[in-house]
Amino acid sequence: MARGGGGGCCPSMDLMRSEAMQLVQVIIPAESAHLTVSYLGDLGLIQFKDLNAEKSPFQRTYAAQIKRCSEMARKLRFLKEQMSKAEISTSPTQLNETHLEFDDLEIKLGELEAELTEVNANNEKLQRTYNELLEYNTVLQKAGEFFYLAQRSAAAQQREIEANQSGQTSLESPLLEQEMSMDPSKQVKLGSLSGLVPKEKAMAFERILFRATRGNIFLRQEPIDEPVTDPVSGEKVAKNAFVIFYSGERAKAKILKICDAFNANRYPFPEDVTKQLHAVQEVSGRISELKATIDMGLAHRDSTLKSIASDFEQWNHLAKREKAIYHTLNMLSVDVTKKCLVAEGWSPVFASVQIQDALQRATLDSKSQVGSIFQVLNTKESPPTYFQTNKFTSAFQEIVDAYGVAKYQEANPGVFTIVTFPFLFAVMFGDWGHGICLLLATLYLIIREKKLASQKLGDIMEMMFGGRYVIIMMAVFSIYTGLIYNEFFSVPFELFGKSAYACRDPSCRDATTEGLVKVRGTYPFGVDPVWHGSRSELPFLNSLKMKMSILLGVAQMNLGILMSYFNAKFFRNSLNVWYQFIPQLIFLNSLFGYLSLLIIIKWCTGSKADLYHVMIYMFLSPTDELGENQLFSGQKTVQLVLLLLALVSVPWMLIPKPILLKKQHEQRHQGHQYTMLQDTDESVGAELGEHHDESQCYLPYYRHHRLRLCYDWCLACYGDSERFPSCAEASLGGVPEQVLRR
Repeated sequence: MARGGGGGCCPSMDLMRSEAMQLVQVIIPAESAHLTVSYLGDLGLIQFKDLNAEKSPFQRTYAAQIKRCSEMARKLRFLKEQMSKAEISTSPTQLNETHLEFDDLEIKLGELEAELTEVNANNEKLQRTYNELLEYNTVLQKAGEFFYLAQRSAAAQQREIEANQSGQTSLESPLLEQEMSMDPSKQVKLGSLSGLVPKEKAMAFERILFRATRGNIFLRQEPIDEPVTDPVSGEKVAKNAFVIFYSGERAKAKILKICDAFNANRYPFPEDVTKQLHAVQEVSGRISELKATIDMGLAHRDSTLKSIASDFEQWNHLAKREKAIYHTLNMLSVDVTKKCLVAEGWSPVFASVQIQDALQRATLDSKSQVGSIFQVLNTKESPPTYFQTNKFTSAFQEIVDAYGVAKYQEANPGVFTIVTFPFLFAVMFGDWGHGICLLLATLYLIIREKKLASQKLGDIMEMMFGGRYVIIMMAVFSIYTGLIYNEFFSVPFELFGKSAYACRDPSCRDATTEGLVKVRGTYPFGVDPVWHGSRSELPFLNSLKMKMSILLGVAQMNLGILMSYFNAKFFRNSLNVWYQFIPQLIFLNSLFGYLSLLIIIKWCTGSKADLYHVMIYMFLSPTDELGENQLFSGQKTVQLVLLLLALVSVPWMLIPKPILLKKQHEQRHQGHQYTMLQDTDESVGAELGEHHDESQCYLPYYRHHRLRLCYDWCLACYGDSERFPSCAEASLGGVPEQVLRR
């Protein structure tokens, strides 16, 4: 379905029915095809037909250009992701005509993607190195504390041993102490490994090490106060610093494998105190340098992304526009000479002049020597539905289209929806205080609509702004129904006069209506405020709203049935009048129309008849007396007649129409049978007359369109009418000149 946007350039709209459509054909020179489709797309008054439906997307003429557009869209998404990560928002400025060409934009996006990819890769490497240095610095501090405490403890033990050494061996002295002190070669050389292990794996890490080495290690762990950034994952992880002392290469190999399995990062730790201090200073200096380098890289990336953000929306718009243009060009039929493209599409009748103006502008702007040819084709195809809308009616039309699009030239329900949809909302909303708040908020959107239309709003705000005229109608009707319900934020007011009721004595107060008496005339407009807060408020208001909803619902259903009559009359379909409109109208009003009539009579007479009882026993016991439920004389006879009409209307609706439609179909195709189609060359020759044996036309233009347009085609391709016979004879393969002139 096609739809027009808001605009004052178009003729007055026929809101009741869709616009009259026509099938048009445009022959476009190849050099101006891109600009022509662009201008027609801006106009928005033509819906192209796909003349290459039998071809796959990869076999079409402009598949390579669409692939380029898709690649540009991927690069734009990459830039958008980078801006989101850097928390940089795109500029909400209005889209202006950009002077950047498509090819230049493609090159620019490629350069920006390569630059940002390189910046991100370098930043990732630097960040990983920075995180490793931070971990290394932490290991140096923790391991340094381990070694410092161990050395201090060893020195204290050595002093104690020397102080207690008196030439005699005590029971507490090691058995081999003297032997080991005498023979240094028997002292065991221990190795060490240090690093960080995730805190959640620390206990399992310690158990596996103990079992793998059979307890021949010494492990010291110390939790780190704050989580550190893991160099591999880049996430904050709580870790423990560890130092492992072992003996032998086999034990070292086992420990290294276990560290790799537990993602424990290992770092070298010098045993010499001087080397330790030098390592700490070197690591601290490198950390400072890397921090400055990373900050400079991020600043450069942010400045690049900010410059991108200012033009991103225009670039994105250009990429989408180019992709749409080439997608449309792929729907056009390309001539074998590749000098012309043939387009077919549907357009409103009133848009012919505007389309021709757009074609002329495209020819001038593209500096083409040959203009485009526009003509209307005769067809029996069913046209698409096109409703010319403006900024007020477009939202209501979209609500209707969400449920179903009307057929071509059918009555448009969107006209009635302008009133019925917001009014039915107001029947449920019904509070003039809330209605005023809604009205003020919507007036703000309407007053600032030009500024807001040029900005990029959020999802919810975008939806509210698009339906601002629907909401303002809702607000106006809500104020009206709120005055009828007499509710201002659920509080009643005596706006139109004093209440018609007053207390008979001071004991009645507001708790009940039994003590109320009518002291003045009926409250002039809406519900009497005395009902609010009384015991009978809920039953009274629920009954009022329910019965009013029935009346409104039946009225709307009757409106829909009445529209079906106007459709049948417009299309001259007597079957729909006699076997759809009439029985539906009878069935609806025999039951629900009668119920609506009873509601109105009960309101007018003040009767206490039970309408539930009346409608139920109208079906169960139609011949019984009504008794106190009788609202008017002859009601029993009327109900019998209406019940009989309702029963008759059901088979009237369902049975005759399918039978008659089948009969019409058989009569329409009676005596018809399938025959072999003529060969393409024979059909062309038949239109050429007695010289059909000599003509061999291979132009796809002939296969799709009428032969008499050959002159226009050659004029568009060669720009010279005098050359038509000779150039056509060369193109068609020997068609005599007299035939071509004829």
